[in-house]
Amino acid sequence: MRAHPVPSDRAAPTVSAEAPVAPRKPKRIELHGIVREDPYAWLRDDNWREVMRDPAVLDPEIRAYLEAENAYTKAAMAPTEALQKRLFEEMKGRIKEDDSSVPSPDGPYAYYQRFEVGGQHPVFCRCPAGAAPVGRQDGKREGEEVLLDGNREAEGESYFRVAGCEHSPDHRLLAYAVDRNGSERYRITVKDLASGELLPDAIEEAQGSLVWANDGRTLFYVTLDAEHRPSKVFRHRLGDDPSADTLVYEEPDPGFFVGLDKTESDRFIVLSAHDHTTSEVRVIDAAKPESAPELIALRERDIEYEVTDHGERFLVLTNAGGAIDFKIAEAPLDAPGRENWRDLVPHKEGRLILSLLVFKDYMVRLERENSLPRIIVTALPSGEEHAIAFDEEAYSLALVPGYLYDTATLRFAYSSLTTPQQVYDYDMAGRSRELLKEQEVPSGHNPADYEARRVLARGHDGEEVPVSLVYRRTTPLDGSAPLLLYGYGSYGMSTPAGFSTNRFSLIDRGFIYAIAHIRGGTDKGYGWYLHGKREKKVNTFHDFISAAEGLIDAGFTRAGQIVGHGGSAGGMLMGAVANMRPDLFRGIVAEVPFVDVLTTMCDKDLPLTPPEWPEWGNPLESLEAYKTIAAYSPYDNVEAKDYPAILATAGLTDPRVTYWEPAKWVARLRATKTDGNLLLLNTIMTGGHGGSSGRFDKLHEVALSYAFALLVCGKAEN
Repeated sequence: MRAHPVPSDRAAPTVSAEAPVAPRKPKRIELHGIVREDPYAWLRDDNWREVMRDPAVLDPEIRAYLEAENAYTKAAMAPTEALQKRLFEEMKGRIKEDDSSVPSPDGPYAYYQRFEVGGQHPVFCRCPAGAAPVGRQDGKREGEEVLLDGNREAEGESYFRVAGCEHSPDHRLLAYAVDRNGSERYRITVKDLASGELLPDAIEEAQGSLVWANDGRTLFYVTLDAEHRPSKVFRHRLGDDPSADTLVYEEPDPGFFVGLDKTESDRFIVLSAHDHTTSEVRVIDAAKPESAPELIALRERDIEYEVTDHGERFLVLTNAGGAIDFKIAEAPLDAPGRENWRDLVPHKEGRLILSLLVFKDYMVRLERENSLPRIIVTALPSGEEHAIAFDEEAYSLALVPGYLYDTATLRFAYSSLTTPQQVYDYDMAGRSRELLKEQEVPSGHNPADYEARRVLARGHDGEEVPVSLVYRRTTPLDGSAPLLLYGYGSYGMSTPAGFSTNRFSLIDRGFIYAIAHIRGGTDKGYGWYLHGKREKKVNTFHDFISAAEGLIDAGFTRAGQIVGHGGSAGGMLMGAVANMRPDLFRGIVAEVPFVDVLTTMCDKDLPLTPPEWPEWGNPLESLEAYKTIAAYSPYDNVEAKDYPAILATAGLTDPRVTYWEPAKWVARLRATKTDGNLLLLNTIMTGGHGGSSGRFDKLHEVALSYAFALLVCGKAEN
């Protein structure tokens, strides 16, 4: 690996306050005959399950440490308070406060969400189907009926988030799920839309997803077990006591989560059981909600499939039969087993089929090839297909499902690094598109002021790593500009080259913003994912380092002038590259970082551990998996050496990356590293994995991260 000299101007900001020092309470851990010591294991509250439900029961010593870290962060960032306020106001000024989604027609109504000026949460609404011209952007519409006012519901709450919000097929009822502390434990409520009254059918400890049967009186939902895993599907008949609801399916394997959906035709309710690489699907006739679930195909390790229906057949999106980048198969409704799957859209290596959307006369697939997405429309039953064309070199696409099945109109969203999101209706028969809505940036945005680029960085093993960049055209490209490099690289998730208003607060201050499309994601196909997981996980870290070095070699920036940024599994990436190549980075922003990988993967009681074993390996059963994870787990590889400035964040009720992971990491770094660079931990004491729930409250957290990046790069005066 090439070494780069650290710039001599890398001065560390000073802090008048004294940094907290976490007490060492060594805990001896032995597995596979290997003994390790964890001095900060005490930060994991033994009562963590109850803390998820009620943060007030957190152990006082742990609370005191987290609050001391928060106070230290506040003191360290005090010189940027005015900057943070400017950043917040800038980012808020780019949000159309009274914005609205494009109404989606369904029978006599059109459904949509809107925001009010000053409102933190969405307002769920409907209007008569023909009363509001599609594309109108003035918030309220003629004949509007408010179904659920998120702002009113959130009054007095420190956290509030609505998950599933589904109207019944007869349009009489609304079922919705609410999380009030960030732990992702939802309460499902049913509202009578005529009277506005809440029915007594309240369901607790739910996962958030819900589906109506076609009778409009039966509701399917998923509950969480004691370890916070979605494991059971229940059927509820309105008016019945929820405690007597019928168990429809229970998943026996703690490594599999269950989910709910409904096919586009409304013919079937879909029950799925899945981990990250294997799935199993059952269906229930939505017109016969009391019928037993019908199995499509038994789970087979590393075989994934999704199911919808068309006519008298199921359509199956799957990687079965060696289709590494997925194919679409069909099977008869009365014989849906894998032995009867017949290729409809054959596999083509390098063309990853991402999703499928079916209409009465059309099938639409979203796919990615050469790192770029595209939409393919197939006329049924003729089989004739065509692609929807786009002009820019790098962009993001998303299919927008609606309620209508018998329609020739496809809705999709388009954006790029410089182009705000545009929502189109596309006539699949006439092959024409209509722009319905373009994201409005109230404070102004001129795409011509910015340049978007895509470059290829040479990886450590010769692979080419795509990197997307955006910067002001006036930004000097002589290596003097600071650069924020974002990465994720896990679970097969790609990072689209889409539009974000927030990042322009950095770009307009001279930053280059870059996205590294590294292995572990599917940016270059499913094989790109497979070569960035388990025993090949280190490719993810090497790719990010290669992206940084490629940008340095291309003259965009220089070593020690890069701020790395990632969250969750991307936060693990930040921890790994900080250990491997600290000389490349001036700063690291690690949001809810998954940094205590070895300990977490050895704790089978944590919510996500068993389902994560296919992604990382099972160190409880495999010595090789143990050694692989131990070799890169950020917490376990902290060394006595200089590190970049680091800002880590956490959410106290986060069930995905528990608060103690970043807390332990920061504690060990502070006790071990040899530099004087900033090391900060900011824990949201009333939030979970996504931080604060309000759309404006979140901006304060973004402003903190951006102010940190500007501070460590010497640009905090802007």
